[in-house]
Amino acid sequence: MRKARCSRVMCAPLRVGALALAGVLALAGCQKSPGASGSLNDTSASQSPAGHGRIFLGVDDCASRGKGFTEVPCTSEKARARVIARYDGRQSEGPACPGPTDFVLHISESRPAFDEDGDGSVPKGYACMRNLESPHPGDPGGGGGPRTVVGDCVYTAGKGEVREAACDGSGKNKPEFKVRSAVKDRAKCPASTELYVQLGGGKPVGCAEPV
Repeated sequence: MRKARCSRVMCAPLRVGALALAGVLALAGCQKSPGASGSLNDTSASQSPAGHGRIFLGVDDCASRGKGFTEVPCTSEKARARVIARYDGRQSEGPACPGPTDFVLHISESRPAFDEDGDGSVPKGYACMRNLESPHPGDPGGGGGPRTVVGDCVYTAGKGEVREAACDGSGKNKPEFKVRSAVKDRAKCPASTELYVQLGGGKPVGCAEPV
């Protein structure tokens, strides 16, 4: 589940990151079930990529979900999620996933058997995934996804830290604040703001109010 640093109006400013990864696991090793942490925020690709596309889990490819994730035709009854963006390298060092992303798959092992371009490896990287059917935790207020955005709700999870909660109260934790707007600096938040949440991007400050 996403974690974000925050500060209340009367607290000292905090300037630390907005994402917490559930863990990056090797393709051929153990696979972390997205349900284990109560969210679909971050997981790993399966040990059995099927190689249906030119690039393993390229844009518009689909994946099944079970003990792991495998690439399958999007017309397959096993297809559960579609790749809406794919990047090489580490997520922490690369572009942010698009807003509609429900969860992130990390591709973290070279596999010559599934070589894409003849160089003897599958590039390490990450795929931004969107469920083919509801629920969509990455949507504003959905309580998950790799990014905190305007419309998301959060609850306090410790000193200077918040985590996302479904705005409709359907999740394990009840929402306490809702991010109403995003601004370049906290001075531009409305007077009703009681919590500042770091979002990143061009408008990194989220102005949150009690729900």
